[in-house]
Amino acid sequence: MSVESPYARDLRAVPVKALSVDVLGSTTRYWEYGAVTADAPQTDTILTTDTTDVATTIVLVHGFRGDHHGLEPVIAELGGAVRIIAPDLPGFGASDRLLGRDHSVAGYGDWLAAFIDALDLQDAVVLGHSFGSIVVSEAVAAGLPVKRLVLVNPIAAPALAGPSGILTRLAVFYYWLAAALPERAGFALLRNRVIVRVMSVAMAKTRDPRLRRWIHDQHDRYFSVFSDRRVVLEAFRASVSSDVSHFAPSITVPTLLIAAAEDQITSVAAERRLQALFPDARLIVIPDVGHLIHYETPKPAAQAIEAFLTETADRS
Repeated sequence: MSVESPYARDLRAVPVKALSVDVLGSTTRYWEYGAVTADAPQTDTILTTDTTDVATTIVLVHGFRGDHHGLEPVIAELGGAVRIIAPDLPGFGASDRLLGRDHSVAGYGDWLAAFIDALDLQDAVVLGHSFGSIVVSEAVAAGLPVKRLVLVNPIAAPALAGPSGILTRLAVFYYWLAAALPERAGFALLRNRVIVRVMSVAMAKTRDPRLRRWIHDQHDRYFSVFSDRRVVLEAFRASVSSDVSHFAPSITVPTLLIAAAEDQITSVAAERRLQALFPDARLIVIPDVGHLIHYETPKPAAQAIEAFLTETADRS
C-alpha cells in the first residue's frame, strides 16, 4: 500500500493533463500542470482541465533515476498560478529511451532542446534538479533559447569530490557491478529494493516519521522505473562525469541556484564557488535539508522561485 503524500491536497487542486510528443524519433511523456492552455496538444489522459491564459511557463527536468513525480511537491507549492511542463527523461518513467544516441549529458541536452522546440516553449523558464541541473545547464550553454534558469540541488562540483565522496565511490562500484553481471542479474541488482531503501535512508534528512515514510515509498515506487540496464548505466556515467561548473561561465541568462545546507553531494562552499562562475546568478541556501529539497522543503523552494520570477519579470 502506498503512503499518501503530505502535499496531496494541494496537488489535487492543481489542474493537470497527461500528454505525449515525439522527440528525436521516440515518445516523451509529459504532464502539464497549473493553468493549462486551451490549445495544448491532444491528451492521452485528461485528469483535470482548465483554460486559463498564463504569462509564465516552467519546464521541469528531474534527476537521475527519478521521473516527473519527484517534483510534484514543488508543483503543489507553486499552485496553479504558472503553467508547468514536467516530462519524464528519455528511458525513465513513462518515456521511451533515446534512439541513435547515448543517454549522456549531451544526448539529454539535445533531447531537451528538441522537446522545447517541439512544444514551442522558447520563452519558458527551465528548472533542473540534481542531474537535471547538469542537463539543462549543458543545453543552455549550447544555445537553448530560454530566458531564465532555476537549478535545485545543483551539482556544483565532481561527485567524487563531494562531502560524501565515499558514498559516491560505493555507487560507482554498484553500477560497475550491475554492468559486469549478466543482463538478468544486473537488471535485478539495479532494481533491488534493499539497495534502493539504503539510498533513500542516506539522502533523507527530515526527522518527521510520516515524511520519511513517504519519501521511502516514493523511491520504492519510482526509482526503478526505467526502460533497460543500458539507460541507467549510461545516465549514471553522465551524472558523475560532469557538473554545472563546466557550463556556468557560458550561461548569461538570470539564474537561481537553490542549494541545501546539508547536501551530501555538493557542499555549500562549492555552491558559492559555482555562483561566482555565472555572469548573473543568485544563490539561496535552505537549512536543515540535504539532496531532497523537492521532497522535504518544497515550500521555501517554491517561494524562492516565485521571488526570482518576480524579480526578473522585466527581463523575460
